Amino acid sequence: MGSTVLSLRMDGELLDRLRAHAAKRGMSVQDYVLRTLIRDDFDERFQAAVEETEKFYGVP
Repeated sequence: MGSTVLSLRMDGELLDRLRAHAAKRGMSVQDYVLRTLIRDDFDERFQAAVEETEKFYGVP
């Protein structure tokens, strides 16, 4: 799997908050943001799968 660069512009307050959250977990800001995006993507896909299952079987 290759990698691609994503550049973001954010205010200093948000960056400081991200740094604090990342530091609590012993991570870099880049790793923290990446893991957050991956987690959110998984949650969305999981929710879509649950909804499709409910459509197929019907909700009791």
